[in-house]
Amino acid sequence: MTLELFIALRYLKAKRKGLFAVVTTLIGVAGVTVGVAALLTTLSVMNGFQTDIQRKIVGAQAHITVMGARSPEDVEETLAAVRADPDHEASAPFALGQAILTVRDRSIGVVVKGIDPKREFAVNDLAAKLDSGSWDGLGGGKAPGIVLGVELADHLGCREGDEVVLVSPKSVATPLGLLPKMQKFLVVGTLKTGYYEYDSAAAWTGLSAAAKFLGVEAGASGVGMKLKDLRRADAAAGRLRGVLGFAKLVRTYAQMNQTLFAALKLEKTVMFIILTLITLVASLGIASTLILRSVEKTRDIGLLKAMGAGPGLIRRIFLVEGFLIGGLGVVMGLGLGLLLCWIIASFSIVELPADIYYLSRVPVDVRLGDVAAVTGMGLLLSLLATVYPASRAAKADPVEAIHYG
Repeated sequence: MTLELFIALRYLKAKRKGLFAVVTTLIGVAGVTVGVAALLTTLSVMNGFQTDIQRKIVGAQAHITVMGARSPEDVEETLAAVRADPDHEASAPFALGQAILTVRDRSIGVVVKGIDPKREFAVNDLAAKLDSGSWDGLGGGKAPGIVLGVELADHLGCREGDEVVLVSPKSVATPLGLLPKMQKFLVVGTLKTGYYEYDSAAAWTGLSAAAKFLGVEAGASGVGMKLKDLRRADAAAGRLRGVLGFAKLVRTYAQMNQTLFAALKLEKTVMFIILTLITLVASLGIASTLILRSVEKTRDIGLLKAMGAGPGLIRRIFLVEGFLIGGLGVVMGLGLGLLLCWIIASFSIVELPADIYYLSRVPVDVRLGDVAAVTGMGLLLSLLATVYPASRAAKADPVEAIHYG
């Protein structure tokens, strides 16, 4: 044990004159504890929502999307390049476009995606997201089958078995001039991905029917790819860009939803900064405690200096003492924060409306990186708070300290 640590511990254990110094020390520790716990809990809850959104997005679309196919041969070449990637697990072609969906007197703009169910279900989790109906009906009979997002179906007031009309933005030439292309589809099911943007504005139909309706001459707009490891998405996308060239648009799931993920990241950063202010205020309490301690121990400081202790030793004593107070608060805050995260994840303390959030309880995701960042921030602020009190104590004149202490 070093001399600085020995003296700092003696100062912390020593009985002090009056209750005020004890109270200020406890307030400093409690402030750091509350700040660290609040920050860790908030970041973990935000991580939980972000992870839940990411899971729903990835469950409804491919990890990597390659667009820009120009011919059936081009589609096959793209599929071959995708399958040759070392991170490839599954892939499927698709046709994608926009249309106006009309049911009786209601119309709404939708994104139409044509899929080959057998291959598409190897790329995403749509097979398990069906709320009603069956994917087998996509082949259709008199009319091609179509699956609607559950929110879209509720908004239009249509159910399984209803006929809907898709109106393409591309016009077709007729003896009467250019007219919008229209085609009847039969609703064969509804889909609930859990992500409102998809459930309220997307429709799925067979690949050939979608390609014919949307006028996709290549038979497919592009290829979706599932990776063995989602974390390798950026690396795999970079390799595909190098292989396929600039003629193809290669985008990861994060790039397809860039605005959403950027907003979540910004929100988390802002919350970290705001909640750090709680710990900053608590660290000022540590500074006031050490200033009070330096005044109380003025005579001791003078005696130490008279015995040969230099300003550096005195400064380190108070730095260690402040670090011990802040460190205790950080450790207690981490324990309290982890306990709160466990309670929130295990018990339905906050009830969420399932019809809005598709969740019944608040999701929590504790990440090691956040724990490390919160710990480092708490210890750094506690250490910075001790700089002025330690410097002030180190500058004390030994003669005046002994005489007036």
